[in-house]
Amino acid sequence: MNKSAKHDFSHDKSSIAKGALNTFFNIADAWRLNTEQAMKLLGLDSKSTFFKWKKKPEEANLTQDKLERLSYIFGIYKALQILLPKPEASDTWLSRPNSASPFNGQSALDRMLSGHVADLYVVRQYLDSQRGWS
Repeated sequence: MNKSAKHDFSHDKSSIAKGALNTFFNIADAWRLNTEQAMKLLGLDSKSTFFKWKKKPEEANLTQDKLERLSYIFGIYKALQILLPKPEASDTWLSRPNSASPFNGQSALDRMLSGHVADLYVVRQYLDSQRGWS
């Protein structure tokens, strides 16, 4: 491979990590998540890693699991923006008790905080079905 054809994938990874984590932290603020809740959604156990990512997101090594979690969270956020265009409605919907079958009286956030990626998927799927997607 000649020099002009080489590509610096590490730069791509750091810019993806920076953009993705900055977006996540903005969503976490909008949803008024505390540190523990934000860590749970990201699938993190280490507070030091969490705060390191918050301070220097471009240095984060986002695994496939983390990228999948972020993708679902971004989709949930976007679906809420479409379904409930007023920020006070879309940003508080997650925390309100919900009688729909996937939630059984709990909030969507309670479901999402189980720690399982599958529960992020369930919330995303529910919102997509509310938008008329299935």
